[in-house]
Amino acid sequence: MAKLKEKAYRWIFTVLAFSSLIFLVGIIIVLFKEGLPVFKEVKPADFIFGKAWYPTFDPPEFGILPLILASFWVTVGAMFVCVPLGVGSALYLNELAGHRQRAVLKPLVEILASIPSVVYGFFGMMMIAPFLQNLLHLPTGLCAFTASLTLGIMATPTVCSIAEDALSYVPKSFREASFAVGANRWQTLVNVVIPAAGSGISTAIILGMSRAIGETMTVLMVAGGAAVIPHSFFEPVRPMTSAIAAEMGEAPMGSAHYHSLFAIALVLFLITFVFNIVAELISRRFRIKLGLGG
Repeated sequence: MAKLKEKAYRWIFTVLAFSSLIFLVGIIIVLFKEGLPVFKEVKPADFIFGKAWYPTFDPPEFGILPLILASFWVTVGAMFVCVPLGVGSALYLNELAGHRQRAVLKPLVEILASIPSVVYGFFGMMMIAPFLQNLLHLPTGLCAFTASLTLGIMATPTVCSIAEDALSYVPKSFREASFAVGANRWQTLVNVVIPAAGSGISTAIILGMSRAIGETMTVLMVAGGAAVIPHSFFEPVRPMTSAIAAEMGEAPMGSAHYHSLFAIALVLFLITFVFNIVAELISRRFRIKLGLGG
C-alpha cells in the first residue's frame, strides 16, 4: 500500500512538473502560428528595423523599431533606478541591519514585490508625472523618464529580494577568514562578499530587467503612448508591451494588424527568454562557485 501511494505521488508531481512545460510549448506554438503570417505582408528586416508604426494606415506600415527602442530606453532607465536601490538594500539587509530591522524590512520588501503593477501605474500617473512636469517644465509628464522611474521603483523589490538571497548564500567562513587576516567590515564586504555573490547579484539584475521590459500596465499608463523613435527621455514613447495591450482590442482578428501584434509578442518573448536563460546560466555558475551543486 505504501509503495502504491509513493507511485501515485510520484506520478502526480511528475504531471505537475511537466504541465508548466506543456503550457510553455503551447504559448510558443500560438505565438509562432499567429505572428508569422504578418511576414507575408512585410519582410522580417523591414518589420524589425522599420521606423514607422502605422498599422491602420492605407497602406499600413509595420516597422517596430520605435517600439523596440522605447522598450530599451525605459528598461535602461529603470535599471539606473532599481540596481543601486535594490542591491544597496540587499547589502544593508544582509550585512548591516540588526535582527529587529531585518524582521521589519524584509517582509516590507516582499509586500512591495507583490503589489499589482496597475497600482504602480496609478502612482506614476497621479504623483510622479505631474511632479516631473511641474519640476522640469515639460509639455507632458507622461514620458520615457516617468516610465523608467516608475518601472525602477517597481523592479527594486525583485532585485533586492534575489540579491539578498544570493548574499545570504555566501558562507560565513568567507567573512571569518577575511576578518582573521585583519580586514574590516567594509573591506570584507567589498573584496569578499560582493565578489562571492557577484553571479547571484547579476542574476537579480537580469531578472529585474526582464520584469521591466515585460511590464504592460505601468508603461501603458505612464509612457505617453507615442509610437515614434525617442530622442530624449522626456518624450512620450510606446514600448512593445503597451502597443500590444492598447491595440489588440481594436485589431480585426486575422488581419495583418492582428498578426503584427502577435509578432511583437513573439519578439518580446524571445528577448525575455534569452534574459532568463542568461540568468539561469549565471545562477548555476554562482551555485557551482560556492560549492552548492549544479
